Amino acid sequence: MVISSVYNYFFSRSTNTSPVHQDHHHNFSTYNRPTDYNSFHPNLKPVLQQLDAISPRFIVNANDITILNDPKVFYQTLCKKISQAKSRVFLTSLYIGKTQYELIEIIDKALTANEDLKIDILTDALRGTRESPQAPSSATLLLPLIEKFGNHRINIRMYHTPHLAGFVKSITPKRINEGWGLQHMKLYGFDNEIILSGANLSNDYFNDRQDRYYIFNDKNLTDYYYKIQAAIQSISYQILPSSKLPAGFRLSWPTSNKSCEPHLNLHRFIQDSSHLLDPLLKTNGQSQTTSSEIPSNFDTVVYPISQFTPLFPDQNDRSTEKPAILRLLSYLDSSSNIKWWFTAGYFNMLPQIQDKLLNSKNSKGVVITASPKANSFYKSSGISYYLPQAYLLFAKRFLEQIQKLNKQDFVSVFEWENGIVNTPNGWSYHAKGIWITTPNEDHPSMTIIGSSNYTKRAYSLDLESNAIIVTRNAELKSKMRHEIDHLMEHAKPLNLSDFHPKPVNDKQEELPEKANKESSPPVYEIDEDKKIGYGVHLAVKLLGGKL
Repeated sequence: MVISSVYNYFFSRSTNTSPVHQDHHHNFSTYNRPTDYNSFHPNLKPVLQQLDAISPRFIVNANDITILNDPKVFYQTLCKKISQAKSRVFLTSLYIGKTQYELIEIIDKALTANEDLKIDILTDALRGTRESPQAPSSATLLLPLIEKFGNHRINIRMYHTPHLAGFVKSITPKRINEGWGLQHMKLYGFDNEIILSGANLSNDYFNDRQDRYYIFNDKNLTDYYYKIQAAIQSISYQILPSSKLPAGFRLSWPTSNKSCEPHLNLHRFIQDSSHLLDPLLKTNGQSQTTSSEIPSNFDTVVYPISQFTPLFPDQNDRSTEKPAILRLLSYLDSSSNIKWWFTAGYFNMLPQIQDKLLNSKNSKGVVITASPKANSFYKSSGISYYLPQAYLLFAKRFLEQIQKLNKQDFVSVFEWENGIVNTPNGWSYHAKGIWITTPNEDHPSMTIIGSSNYTKRAYSLDLESNAIIVTRNAELKSKMRHEIDHLMEHAKPLNLSDFHPKPVNDKQEELPEKANKESSPPVYEIDEDKKIGYGVHLAVKLLGGKL
């Protein structure tokens, strides 16, 4: 691995005709973007024109978008589409659960049944090898597929953040190492279909963790996300079998990769990565649908947006997610009577997004976040025990800001809770997204679907990929509203008063009969799941940007 990396570093880019610099332009079809959005609500026209300047745009058929609401249906759909794929499957996830043997068997059968099928899998190196070599991991789970089919048919890559190496990595516990940045995208592609979600590929996400799932049956859009995954794969490690290492595998850096290993020359790696990704993210008047393919009465537009901040030089971040979302939220000031919904299981809203939501003129909004009992870290061991309290603290501060701005009549906060996580019939909450209506409507015309939690971490440390959907199709808008209503079924209001001590008379000690003749003072106590320790306040102050 070291020899190939050194070779790649010194020889593969010795001239200006390197693969990265040659690939400086899209091969996407182009045309003069139509500025006629007159069939959409008048307030949406400037929004669409502004998004046109930020992101590639896809005209899609609203009937080709399917929204799922149930994790079991998501898993069934995933397995079915892998089994039926004819030419390609590409899966991008933070990790694959180390006991997902059924999923591996389905992939095995698909490759066995169809010699033309090729599968690409991209996960995170830190998360995907966390347990190795002491215990099974994502890497060891996938290893038998490589041994059986070879890496020419199943290409398994693991992205490693370029900003962690050497002494710091060697002395920091593995779970803490992940705080330096992760591959966080969730892209699940099959031939000409793509599922965008916030869900990873593990048992809880397939059974009792609430998330969101959008299926797009559109070749152009699927091709685009395939290019996104392929680009990140080309600057990632490849998993290969190894009989010499205790874990049974090694992380190899192929000479065909688009740069050197980041720890060899971080500056060069960032330069090469930015040259690789910039053409995929920027528009320059380009689109992925030719003018002849656009129906005159098109009703739905999809804008892929991605955040790849760790792979761009400081002060020259070409990522599209953050600017696109901030531009979209400016729409809230365009008129009164606009409604919005925001959700994130791990609630730590980026300050600029919070400002846009709280300072809009006359819009009304709902925030849905996970109750501590729906947080996957609830009563876990180690330092993660305090994470639910940390996210609760962020929610409390958000409520305080609502009160400070006198926005109680305009912004409401709800906690999602369905049983107690990690107990029988208990669910966790992992949904993330934004929905926005046009004026005087109850059904959203816009939504954001994908991997981002809309946190400072998402815009500084991790790799994220999402999509903004804008539609005037009544049926799709109704489905989006149904998605919100489904989430609200298990949501209850959260107020500042919930953090105040309340009388707990039943906890008073039994008093002697004589003493009972006099009224005893009430005992006040904060509900257990609303308590926030002093240490959590300090930890959030120091590490809030990594949550």
